[in-house]
Amino acid sequence: MKKMQHKIGVIPFDLDEDRIAIMFVTSQRRGRWILPKGNLLSGETHKKGCKREAFEEAGLKGKIITDLPITTVIGKSDGDHITRTAVTYYPMLVTEQFDDWPERKKRERHWALLKDAHRVTDREDFRKLIAQFEAIAPCVLDIAKHKKAKLKQ
Repeated sequence: MKKMQHKIGVIPFDLDEDRIAIMFVTSQRRGRWILPKGNLLSGETHKKGCKREAFEEAGLKGKIITDLPITTVIGKSDGDHITRTAVTYYPMLVTEQFDDWPERKKRERHWALLKDAHRVTDREDFRKLIAQFEAIAPCVLDIAKHKKAKLKQ
């Protein structure tokens, strides 16, 4: 049996009162709407890796909610076959969005309200991830409101 890879990723989100919006980025090769993810660097924590990937792929900085990770299997096609990878995604409350970021010339970004997010991606694996995120949204909302209040102090 082939060894399965494990990556980390973020579900970048922001709040508009009680509404949650999430940010998608395009994949580099096929331009499909996905969420930022990547490999951990040697000695890197999940939190640090998530922050790095969010900035590199989407030009975002924010607060990682480490209490609510979602691990799911994401498929990636190389044209001939699909490689399945376990990815642990962490919700990330976006605090800054930059106009210039490392992969700006390779990717586009798109904000979508959580209730509409399933229509943005055509990938079933990401739709399942969004459904899981939607299921824990009340917890995410509570934590995010608390974090936003602390940021204003």
